[in-house]
Amino acid sequence: MTHIRKALAVVAAALSITTLGTGVATAGEDSAKAVLRYTEHGIPHIVAKDFAGLGYGYGYAAATDNICELAKIYVTVSAQRSRYFGPDGEGYPSLSEAKNNLHSDLFFQQLNDSGVVDRLVAQPAPQGPRPEVRQIVSGYVKGFNTFLARTGRSGITDPACRGADWVRPISEQDFYRHFYSIAVTGGLGFVTEGLFAAPPSGAASASPGTPAQLSASLRDGLGKGGLGSNGIAIGSDGTAAGQGSVLLGNPHYPWHDGRRFWQSQLTIPGRVDVAGASLLGMPFVMIGHTADAAWTHTVSTPVTFGLFEVPLAAGDPTTYTVDGKPEKMTSREVTVQVRQADGSLEPVRQTFWSTRYGPVLNDVGGFPVPWTAKSAYALRDANATNMRGLNTWFELDQARSTADVVHALSSTQGVPWVNTIATDRAGNALYADIQVVPHVTDELAEACSTPLGRQTFPGDQLAILDGGKSSCQWGSDPGALEPGIFAPARLPQQQRRDYELNTNDSAWLANAKAPITGYPHIVGDQATERNPRTREALRTAEQGGFSTDSMKNMLFTDHSLFADLAAADLAKLCASFPGGQAPSSSGPVPVGPACTALANWDHTYSLDSRGSLLFQQFAARLGGLPRFTVPFDPKAPLTTPNTLNVGNADIQKAFGNAIAELRTAGLAPDARLRDGQSVTRNGERIPIHGGQGFLGVLNVMTPVWDPAHGNTEVVHGSSYLQVVGFTGHGCPDSSTLLTYSQSANPASPYFSDQTKLYSRGEWVKGRFCEADILRSPALRVVVLR
Repeated sequence: MTHIRKALAVVAAALSITTLGTGVATAGEDSAKAVLRYTEHGIPHIVAKDFAGLGYGYGYAAATDNICELAKIYVTVSAQRSRYFGPDGEGYPSLSEAKNNLHSDLFFQQLNDSGVVDRLVAQPAPQGPRPEVRQIVSGYVKGFNTFLARTGRSGITDPACRGADWVRPISEQDFYRHFYSIAVTGGLGFVTEGLFAAPPSGAASASPGTPAQLSASLRDGLGKGGLGSNGIAIGSDGTAAGQGSVLLGNPHYPWHDGRRFWQSQLTIPGRVDVAGASLLGMPFVMIGHTADAAWTHTVSTPVTFGLFEVPLAAGDPTTYTVDGKPEKMTSREVTVQVRQADGSLEPVRQTFWSTRYGPVLNDVGGFPVPWTAKSAYALRDANATNMRGLNTWFELDQARSTADVVHALSSTQGVPWVNTIATDRAGNALYADIQVVPHVTDELAEACSTPLGRQTFPGDQLAILDGGKSSCQWGSDPGALEPGIFAPARLPQQQRRDYELNTNDSAWLANAKAPITGYPHIVGDQATERNPRTREALRTAEQGGFSTDSMKNMLFTDHSLFADLAAADLAKLCASFPGGQAPSSSGPVPVGPACTALANWDHTYSLDSRGSLLFQQFAARLGGLPRFTVPFDPKAPLTTPNTLNVGNADIQKAFGNAIAELRTAGLAPDARLRDGQSVTRNGERIPIHGGQGFLGVLNVMTPVWDPAHGNTEVVHGSSYLQVVGFTGHGCPDSSTLLTYSQSANPASPYFSDQTKLYSRGEWVKGRFCEADILRSPALRVVVLR
């Protein structure tokens, strides 16, 4: 206890801390800007007297853990990747779909030259940041810069950027540009490559792709980089005690680069007290909890952009017509400096074209929408004027009930492309898809869709409208904060006492007992097949009787719904192959122990399960094959479709190919998951449990398959995990886990410590209340002045 007493003495001297009945430390007058109290695994509990101090503490602490990743973000949004890294590098997929550094720079320079971010920031709230948000941002920038000044480039311990000249002090403008790139991830960030469009030269024009190709492009992620999530809110009727609530937050995000989460607690005594995680560089808790409410987000189904096909004037491909009247496109020439092979810099220029609707493009995520002599396509991104999201998370960080959560979402209308799932101490469970959605009613789509739009809107919610008619522009709602988006009252939300959930399907079955209907089609489909994770989550939630412990155990059971539906039939198919030989693309392969492994498999992706690797490789090869013989029935959405189509020759061959691929990687068909799924950190191999989403595993892990060794890295998957329970009047019962750990710096003690915890199926005890923080055996105090 001696080190705790010493730590308390330092804290008391810095901030005159006293402990209130609520368990929140209160700060008196002192020269300290913030105090960082670190508990296990390097989680900072940041206390300050004001919002500027809170931002300062966050910026300093975040830079301590992730200075190189943050510096990569700022060099990207300032359009200087080609200057420092050359034009041909991969780009930075965390912030756009640009295929290389040059295109990334040209894209961001075009945004910067347009002044859109500066104009949005200059507006008063609610369109621009509210005063407290500006104070947090100002403090964050100063905290980041203070860390860099004290450390110096040469003192950075992360080899990724030690001594690098691209690591620099930042400005508030850098911060706001970063947030804007997050807001437009599902729109401008998705179509980055398509914006490099040029007027037709008179040569033969390209033809549009097929609707099926566009559908595949949209399903591939809408520029969200494989983002997904589970959110399960259990109300009092679904808990074991029949009171309180339990929330699972389980975002599936990239394990690398700028979309990493970072965990903290933010406290201004008497004003705000919130714990959870945020994307790197965002000094707010984006997924987390207060003393009485908890929330998480899941990537939602609405397409947050739309296309307009504009007719062009004869002989002039840069003039389009609206209601028969000509309008000139606008153009902007952008220049960036590009490093040459000899180290010198040369300018590269690019012209971007735009219409009243937005920029002209010729490609949507790899799907061609060519600019011809007759027409061009323009994109409107509903989040192109969204700086409001900063206010949204500021408000969420003070929520004390699900009603407060709804109010925060509705009054700011700044959530860019996610649902919100929440619980509170009163035992409520909430689902809300209150976000930025283009105001395209079913009636508008019917009246104004182009021939291509008539095929993309019904299945994929992508509106492609006639840009030649002013009557076909997006509509408006009186209750919306800006024209062109739906008001909160028009979007799906539901509150119950048993459960609400979402796993990246539409709102329809947030609760199997109470389907949500009646929302505009652009928000999502209804009465359609649910993804395997949704079916697994609903089946689990329907059982009820949850506690925080049972919720954690449920997630780490790593159960596969698809295995329940198919593994037994696959084992029988395996046993039926003549001579124990399965067909494959390279000829018959011996099944060996595969049949027994599948027959005895427990249908989980736990580390010691045998048969899981084989089934994973089999399922990954099914693609669009008709895998079930019993089709989807909207009257039985939890149990259909089902029954593996074992008579299909391609399914049989997929099984043989899976066996062959395992053997090529040196893995037997009955190998344990731990033998073929891991990551390596600082030379140490760490086995990783969990499975891909198409397997119906809630604890998603999307691995990188090395043909010679198996799954040797994780692309994205379970990232920041939280389980929060409320009962009675005590401190929230919370557990968390940051699967890839707090720091991307291999020299940090917090580089892989939580990854090892995850491998063992362990969690980190949540330390929210004052007594819990002070009891931490790892308590370490840093006073920032």
